Amino acid sequence: WRGCGKKGTLVHCWWDCKLVQPLWKAVWRFLRKLNIELPFDPVIPLLGIYPEKTTTLKDTCTPMFIAALLTITKTWKQPKCPSTEEWIQKMWSIYTMEYYSAIKKNEIPAFLATCMDPETIMLSEVSHTMRHQHQMLSLTCGI
Repeated sequence: WRGCGKKGTLVHCWWDCKLVQPLWKAVWRFLRKLNIELPFDPVIPLLGIYPEKTTTLKDTCTPMFIAALLTITKTWKQPKCPSTEEWIQKMWSIYTMEYYSAIKKNEIPAFLATCMDPETIMLSEVSHTMRHQHQMLSLTCGI
């Protein structure tokens, strides 16, 4: 599996492999920047089972976990770590689709309530090019 020398069980592929652990640690650092404290437990991102009292966080955390899983899948058979930048780009794609969906459903206030904090942190972590693309999107869409 990925050249790490371990047997490729699902838990290993998605969580335990030393090549995917840096990405999961980056996800948890990102959550801490949002003041979200979750146990570092594979049950949360892999199965969507959150600890009690975290129902309001699911709307924020689940897209981040999906983006991480998609990023891991993209590098599935390559002997390299999925990059944090690839993960943030995937989150940005999800965020953009959620934004357009909110416009179509006329639910912009609900969208802004869940996505503004992650957006600010994403912009602080991404390259200048992505920040410029966001500014252009903001100007054309009025956000």
